Amino acid sequence: MAWPISGSCPCSAVMNSPNKVEPSPVTTAKTMTLTPVAITLPQRVTLEVVDTEPVTKGQTASSSYKPAILSNGVRTGVPPHVGTGTRIVVMTEDGSYVERAKD
Repeated sequence: MAWPISGSCPCSAVMNSPNKVEPSPVTTAKTMTLTPVAITLPQRVTLEVVDTEPVTKGQTASSSYKPAILSNGVRTGVPPHVGTGTRIVVMTEDGSYVERAKD
C-alpha cells in the first residue's frame, strides 16, 4: 500500500496518521526529483502492548476485544488473553490485531 505525501513536511502524512509505524528496513519511499511522493509500508508490523486491562484468567480466545495502546501510540483492540508487555502483530492498513508475535 502506498500513501501519498502532502503538506510542508514530507513526514507529516505518516507521523500524524492514526496507523503510524516506526521506521523499518522494509518501509520504502518513492521520490520524484528527490522529493518524497509516496511511502510503502509493510502489511504487518510487530509492536508491544504498553497499556491494556489486566489479563482475564481462563480466557484463551474470545470474539470480544479489549482496548490497548501500542508502543507507537496507536489504540487497537486485543483479545482478553493479551496483557501489557506482550508483542503482537498488527495490520498497518487498519491497525487491527492479527496474532501474538512469535519472537
